[in-house]
This record gives sequence, structure tokens and C-alpha cells, in this order.
Amino acid sequence: MNKQFTLTIALLLFALTNVVQAQSVPTPGEPQQGAILFTNATIHVGNGQIIENGSLLFTDGKITAIGNDFAREASTQEIDATGKHIYPGLIALNTRLGLNEVEALRQTNDYDETGSLNPNVRSIIAYNTDSRVTPTVRSNGILFAQVAPTGGRLSGTSSIVQLDAWNWEDAAVKTDDALFLNWPSSLTYKGWWANPGGWEPSKQYDEQVQELNSYFAQAKAYAEGNHNSKNLRFEGMEGIFNGNKKLFIVTDRAADMIAAVNFAKGFGITPVIYGARESGRITDFLVENKVPVVLNAVHRTPTFEDDAVNSPYELPSKLHKAGVDFCLSYADFWQVRNLPFQVGTAIAHGLPKEQGLQAVTLNAAKLVGIDKDYGSLEVGKSASFVVVEGDLFDMNTSNVTHAYIDGRKVNLGNKQKDLYQKFSDKYGQDTK
Repeated sequence: MNKQFTLTIALLLFALTNVVQAQSVPTPGEPQQGAILFTNATIHVGNGQIIENGSLLFTDGKITAIGNDFAREASTQEIDATGKHIYPGLIALNTRLGLNEVEALRQTNDYDETGSLNPNVRSIIAYNTDSRVTPTVRSNGILFAQVAPTGGRLSGTSSIVQLDAWNWEDAAVKTDDALFLNWPSSLTYKGWWANPGGWEPSKQYDEQVQELNSYFAQAKAYAEGNHNSKNLRFEGMEGIFNGNKKLFIVTDRAADMIAAVNFAKGFGITPVIYGARESGRITDFLVENKVPVVLNAVHRTPTFEDDAVNSPYELPSKLHKAGVDFCLSYADFWQVRNLPFQVGTAIAHGLPKEQGLQAVTLNAAKLVGIDKDYGSLEVGKSASFVVVEGDLFDMNTSNVTHAYIDGRKVNLGNKQKDLYQKFSDKYGQDTK
């Protein structure tokens, strides 16, 4: 009886939490009605080009004109953006947005499937558009995200979503874009932070790699038609062999990255390396094999004790100078809102500003195959952009005043802003 009562109360509280959550998330924007023109702005196109004192015109969700001098309709709604900057909407790769809500409540975490080999798992169908985390992220300029599963050896497939939608079907920009593989580590750490024990070779590494070799060989044979029965897990891997799906390999150490790339190339796959903390040590190898890199968490401590304290901040600049194709990311959910400020740190440590912008816009869009419509501000592309007072990549000055996704105006309110306003009203503080 006590167990039933406890379960009933837990379910009621969970249902109430969902109701409150849904009510606190701003309503998605309405489709664009009529042409809208922003004038007198500094426009960062996303491809390295900057348009000073520029104008941006969009109609029916598409950019119809951009530059300094073009004709406009008399009925156009005009917005003066003097002193402001316009950027393409940022794209956050490998996030748990919409899959992770309250870390302490397993019921709200839907990013890690039971088992080790789950290539058939699709993150998109678990994506929650009513997450209260999402509005806090898009208010910092992030309008798109790759929602990805984690855990196990083969975690499953990610999808690209736009962050202002009623449901996952509305949110989906590109479904099942990449399969995520957590590469086994060749080293094992002994000890913990309070009692460091150093590193030693992993005894299971060779066996784990061999298991992957066998599994991929079976999956490739299945993709080539060598099977008599249906296998959902192998079907989830077909895309990486025919080029319809990327293979993201999550690993950090230089030796493991080299092994992972050679492993993938053995099956005719050019992978994307995610994490890549030691990628600066193997830039020639990455360039030679045309392997793109997604750096995770520029804001971190160095990998080795003898590394310079600012080495993680300088890594994006080092990859850029070496000619490595790279993007910047933050594999989390609520901390994804700090992505633009990680770009700012990379810029402060040698990465050219427009290259930093590309690392979270056009480069990311190309990597996941949505650059035809997103990633840069060009005629014919989606009107998905943010208008900012100050510098988008500077935590002290960034203030996103407008955001549009496919021409729909995005409500930039969120729970944190509401709480700030509430207590500012109480104590008479200026909220501007």
C-alpha cells in the first residue's frame, strides 16, 4: 500500500512539473507576414565577409536582399539597427538539449540507452521542445542544435533541430545526420582527483577494437545486401557506408584519434573526430586525411601537467593556421548557452573573429549538411539570424535583441530573465 501511494504521489508531482514546465516556455513564433528590413547594421555574413552599415531584407522566411544599396518595397516593415550587429544563428553540435532536463531526475534524462551497441537509437523522437533549458540557450544567439545520444560504444544517431518549435516534427531540420561512436581508450587512469595514480595501458583496448572491427564488418556486409533477415541495429548503420550519414568518433588522445581514423578508413569512411583535445599534436595527419574536427569545451584545464595553462584556448587558432577543418562545440545541455563565449576566448587567443564565427555557423552547417539553407546570410538562404547590441562573443557586452528562425520572430524570454526581472522589481534595481 505504501509503495502504491509513493508511486502515485511521484507520478502526480512529475505530471505537475511537466505542466508548469510547458507553461513557462515561450510560444513558438508565427510565420512571417510581410517583408522586414533591418538597416544600418554591421552584418557578419558568416563566410568571412563583413558588411558595414548594411541592410538585410527578408520575405516569407528567406533572405531576398543583403548589402548597402538595393530596392525595397513601400510596404516593408523597417527596423533601424544602428550600432548593432547581425550574425547568422549559431549552431551547437553534439548537445543534449531537449534530451536532458534535471540531472538528478532519471525520468527527465533521455540521452543514454541501455546496452552498448545501439546504432538504431534515434535521438530525434525523444527531443522535448518544452524544455526550459532551450530558451536560455537561444537568448545567447544559438538557434540550431545537433541533439545526440551518449553512452555505450555506439550511442545512436543524432538529428539537427531548430530551437523554436511545437514538437519534434516541427523542430527537425535534418534527421539522423550522424552516428556516434565512443572510441575505446588505449590508456586507463589509475586513481582519482584526490589521489592521482597516473596512466597505464588499457588491458581491454585490443579486444574492444577487435569487437568493433567485427561489428562494423558485419554491418557493412548487411548494408551490401548480404543478409536473409532484418537487423534494426545494422540498418541504423547503413548510412555511414553509403555516405548518407556521418560517423562522429568521440575521442581525445592523439594516438586514439589516429587509430580511430585508420579504423574508419578501413571501411571506406572519413570520420569526424569529436572532443579532439590533442588534435594540435597531429595536425599534419588530420589535414592529409581530410578529417574534420569538432573541439569540445575550449573552457577547460590543460590535458597534461606540463602543458601551458592557456593551451586549450590557443588550440582553435593552431588548427586554423595548420589548415584543419574544425568547429567549436559544448557537449552538454544548459551549458551550451556559453558556446559563443568559448568562441570569444578562442578569438582572444589568436583565432580571427570571422573564423571564430564560421566555427559555429557555416563550418558547422557544412559538416552536418544543412549549409544550403543555413550557416550564412546570403540571398536565397533562410532568414535565421540574431541582432546583437555589443559583441556576440563577449560575455560583458553581448545582448541579443532580436532573433529570427526561418523568418519567424523568436521570443527571447526565459525563466532566468523572469527571475532577474522579478527580484530587480522587488529591490528596485535597473534591469537595463
